[in-house]
Amino acid sequence: MIDTSKQRTRESRAAIERLYITMRHLLIRGSYKPMGVSGRSLIEALLTLRPEIYGTVADPGKVELDGLLYVIERLPNGIEECRFVKLVAREGFEEAGHPVMIPIKRRRNCFRIDENRMYIEMTRGRSDIYDILTHLTFLFIEGEKIKNHSLDQKGQIIDDWYRLEEIVKLEEQNEPFDEKKAAVYLSNFLGRTIKETYAAIDKFKKGKNKNSLYHIVYWLGRTAIEEAMEGKDKEITFSSKLREIIGHHIYGEKWARKIKSYIHNKQLAERPIHIISANMHSFLNAIYGFRALKDEGFSTLEELATQTSKEQNGEMREKIRQYALENGLHEIEDQSGTNLSVQIFNLDKFDFNHLPENIRPNGAMGEAPVLVVMDYAFGEQAFECMDELLKPYEEGNDIYDMNIQSVSIMGKAGILTGNKSDIMIPTAHVFEGTADNYPIENDFDLSEFKGKMATYEGTMITVLGTSLQNRDVLNHFLTSTWNAVGLEMEGAHYQKAIQSAAMIRKSVSEKVKVRYAYYASDNPLMTGSTLASGSLGIEGVKPTYLITSAILKRILNSHSGYEKR
Repeated sequence: MIDTSKQRTRESRAAIERLYITMRHLLIRGSYKPMGVSGRSLIEALLTLRPEIYGTVADPGKVELDGLLYVIERLPNGIEECRFVKLVAREGFEEAGHPVMIPIKRRRNCFRIDENRMYIEMTRGRSDIYDILTHLTFLFIEGEKIKNHSLDQKGQIIDDWYRLEEIVKLEEQNEPFDEKKAAVYLSNFLGRTIKETYAAIDKFKKGKNKNSLYHIVYWLGRTAIEEAMEGKDKEITFSSKLREIIGHHIYGEKWARKIKSYIHNKQLAERPIHIISANMHSFLNAIYGFRALKDEGFSTLEELATQTSKEQNGEMREKIRQYALENGLHEIEDQSGTNLSVQIFNLDKFDFNHLPENIRPNGAMGEAPVLVVMDYAFGEQAFECMDELLKPYEEGNDIYDMNIQSVSIMGKAGILTGNKSDIMIPTAHVFEGTADNYPIENDFDLSEFKGKMATYEGTMITVLGTSLQNRDVLNHFLTSTWNAVGLEMEGAHYQKAIQSAAMIRKSVSEKVKVRYAYYASDNPLMTGSTLASGSLGIEGVKPTYLITSAILKRILNSHSGYEKR
């Protein structure tokens, strides 16, 4: 008797491998047509895989709505209108006068060249390319569904399609239209009930993308119809510059050099340096928030963080930032193309009594540390940037080491055995699709968050992409002897860079402290809890600041003569 679950797992893992290999092949080749032989091989593999994040992608009768919103927010505005998409390196489009567009949920420089062409800068490595190609493949699948719903049995366009076209034109001209009729027309192309259609229209309205669901569905369908009836093929291309430099650390090297140059020129290299991968607000708020907002009367860091995270409280956030800039913070805005901002905290003259009580060091401070907080990397970019950052600084023929004492990673991850916002402490990272594994001596363990938050300890799977997982593969991770508690995209890449610097290159001490802690942004095994269901919002404040506080406490106590054993 065949175990259907194991069979589906094998099929899914084979589909992931096919997607991965096909995308690498297409990158090397330089172009492909989404509805051609190569494009259809991507579509078939994605339909075999049926990723959780793409919901009903494999149902030919239903357009996947949550997945569509998730993808549209991570691609440039107007992508649905473009037949030609070109993935490029940083090649001077901005300097040539083309206005930059940046997607809401994924920082990428994008350029609308004309009505049919979208150019997208790829500066975060292969993971970014695979992410884009997977999202585009999903859009092409949904476009084909819309096209099929717009044709009758004789292959003629139905009248409802022209009614939807009229709605889109009225909307573009900011003229009123009958929303009740419009929702009915739209529901026919979505294969959804009126109730589902209204809910989706509302979700797209609340999102920050400029185009409505009417517009997106119409243009996805229109480009698919024009391709089928008029031979106007879509095409994805890769610039020769992108193919030339991919995998060569061009952007990571520029990024790291600017950071190390600042540290060297400010004579901070011999001070104890602690590198942290996190967001750009939690350490800023934790260190400077109480002092900057002393008149607000906040009693806890969580309360302060909750209030400053609200969209309407931008004035509070700016007040903290300005106070920090006057008291030891230096910001390094990215100009390299990595899209990774950096904050350097020089705590030499900082009064640690101003810290929240749960973060203050337990003894008198010795030499004050320097914190280098870098924004979240994306997939393989984590290796490129961390590898370059941990190398010594070179100036002419001179080489200068930095006194790096710890590397801390606070990340977002999918949890397999708990709920959104729970915390995961990895004991090892395993790279998906291989047996490559990276056991770690994590300076954190379960006791760190005991009684504060539901916390799980075990293996983390570093996956090829958030869009390349389904229930069968995830169940395999959970139930196999890998004992996985969650999945993310950067852990193995970070650890590979740290190990090579400490064990092989010797550019940092073998005793460098390593801290990893993740909070759950989603549970892909739970219906309604995938990434496509929306962000954590306020729910994410508590775990974010628990991890932030734990990292700061460990760093400060290591310089106060007290360190938890």
